[in-house]
Amino acid sequence: MSKSGTSTVRSTGHNDRITFGQLAAYSAGGIIPIALFNIAGQLVGLMGNISLGLSAFWLGLIMIVPRLWDAFSDPIVGHISDNTRSRLGRRRPYLLIGGIAVAVFFVVMWWIPKGEAVHAMFPSDAGFQRFQLVYILFGLLLFFTATTIFEIPHGALGMEMTTDPHERTRLFSGKSFVGNLFAMSTPWLFALANTEAFRGPGGNEADGMRYVSLLIAAILIPLSFWWTAKLREPGFVRVEKQEKTHFWDDMKIVGTNKNFIYLVMTIFTLAMGFNFVNLLGSYIPIFYVFGGDKIAGARLLGINGTVWAITGVLAVFPLNWISPKFGKRNTLIIAMVLMCLAQLSKIVCYNPHHPYLVIIPTILLSTGMLFFFTLGSSMVGDICDEDELNTGRRSEGSYYSIFWWFIKLGTAFASLVAGILITLTLFDQTQVTKVDSLQGSVREMQSKIQYWKGYDGMGNAADWTGNARSQTAESLKESKDYLLFLENEVAKKPEKKRTGYAENDARRRNALMDASAVSKSLIGELESMDAALAQALPENADSLIRKLIPLIMQSKLIKARIYSFDLLAHLEARTKQHEKSREHTSQLTQNISTINDRIIALNPGTRPDLLYSELSAIERDIEPLKKQSPYTLLMMRIVEIGLPLLLSLLAFFFVVRYSLNDKRTMEIKELLRQRNTEKNGGTVKP
Repeated sequence: MSKSGTSTVRSTGHNDRITFGQLAAYSAGGIIPIALFNIAGQLVGLMGNISLGLSAFWLGLIMIVPRLWDAFSDPIVGHISDNTRSRLGRRRPYLLIGGIAVAVFFVVMWWIPKGEAVHAMFPSDAGFQRFQLVYILFGLLLFFTATTIFEIPHGALGMEMTTDPHERTRLFSGKSFVGNLFAMSTPWLFALANTEAFRGPGGNEADGMRYVSLLIAAILIPLSFWWTAKLREPGFVRVEKQEKTHFWDDMKIVGTNKNFIYLVMTIFTLAMGFNFVNLLGSYIPIFYVFGGDKIAGARLLGINGTVWAITGVLAVFPLNWISPKFGKRNTLIIAMVLMCLAQLSKIVCYNPHHPYLVIIPTILLSTGMLFFFTLGSSMVGDICDEDELNTGRRSEGSYYSIFWWFIKLGTAFASLVAGILITLTLFDQTQVTKVDSLQGSVREMQSKIQYWKGYDGMGNAADWTGNARSQTAESLKESKDYLLFLENEVAKKPEKKRTGYAENDARRRNALMDASAVSKSLIGELESMDAALAQALPENADSLIRKLIPLIMQSKLIKARIYSFDLLAHLEARTKQHEKSREHTSQLTQNISTINDRIIALNPGTRPDLLYSELSAIERDIEPLKKQSPYTLLMMRIVEIGLPLLLSLLAFFFVVRYSLNDKRTMEIKELLRQRNTEKNGGTVKP
């Protein structure tokens, strides 16, 4: 072994080399902690806020609860894994159980109850939103617990598959490689959930994500069986007869290791700082670059995310060259510099006129974060070697569980603080969700017109009778469900609201009562039409179908009018409430007032092509209503760019105190090899 500058030239022994098959199987596990973990952390908060209209503050608050639970579950799973002695080893059983559980709970997490029928079960809007928040909380608890069951043993296994520190970096680089390779598709999930094929004509991305999650589970479950069957535990031979330890003894050893403390504080600080980028970085393309156009914003997020993933995949190769040459700690500092440069470049690259400039900071940030998190896991393995030299025990599970918890805690604090800051920027999620509802109802009417385009009444009326009855049944169910919702809304007591909202209660109550009366009348007409169609002679079918079509359109129009009224009332109240966004909100109020008049004037009996044309014009005018105020957008950019830079300075303070350099790591490896040789009578065990 010799030194060249700061690098260490060394040869890797046969027992320390990772075969390609083992590398591939281990690396595939990166899908869970890199791709799915980030999807849950980013998209649940984003969609809960802009798709379900839930408070960013409360979403941020509940995101931290699973991390507090992880404070108990992570070390416990690590300790249990360290002390497991089974036919499959001490890590592999949890790879199968955890992988399947992650797939199941990833689906559960996205099936958040919603819709008028569920809403009608609660006495107030606030009660319904509390129910959704509680569901999200328990969904996240189940998902992140399953992630812990998989990731803690998986990370610990990576540390013990080889004792060579740079081969260990190669192994975790492979995990990052495959995780980021899979992540190439995950940024498109938001865009995929926004397609009509998944969300339906009247739904939004929250509806679409339900079915996207099923696709993810279908990929993950077979993989869980594969990596469990393929992986081996070469280090299990050394610990098979190792005496089992007490939980608090392990925690005491971990908590007093200075190098480990400096490393986890560095990781925690940067994980918190740069997760602001992941969360607020989703708002800025949608609401700043594209003015609230979620479909265009989702497309940019998808392209940007793909560039991120490709960069993360390619960055593995320079990492494996730079790290042995400059040492892990110095490479970590290089990563932090790249991440800071990425933040500074956003001052210019966030540009509505040139939206794809965001690719520049993305490349820098992805490279830095790939270096950073890959090296972090590898450096924990080096610390475990140092600990074995001092204590004679291998405790990768305990060390990795604390390390992983600090990553998750940093992410959770980022969600909490981001939720508070989003609220302080006066971001209006209610505006966004009410525009979504109105836009969805208009699209549903357009969809119905498109459906009936195939009917010309010239000889095919008899063939369409079955379709007409099916459409009648669908409209009847929808009208009855909506009537129940309307009646419940009328019966509710007015909530205590902020200034500007109370005066709308009486107007809204009258609008709901009018809609309720129209719905009752419509239900009667639809029931009569259904009975007439059931007994209709072929020669009478055409006239009945032509009477039916306006009734079906009327069922959709009732909703559109209420959604339009609610949006107008919300913006009118908000104009009185927030001075910093008053000019912006006043303009939106004028726009929705005009749209509201046009929707009220719509006649469901109008010739279909003319009605479709008017609906298309209305939909085009609805999209700009999602725009947020200039004050909100400016504050979001300041926070998203500046806060990670400040936290990077704190992280640098910790990383320069980390003293376990590459020279010392190789010395520890040699001392362990000699001790194991002596212990086994001259025979070296892996």
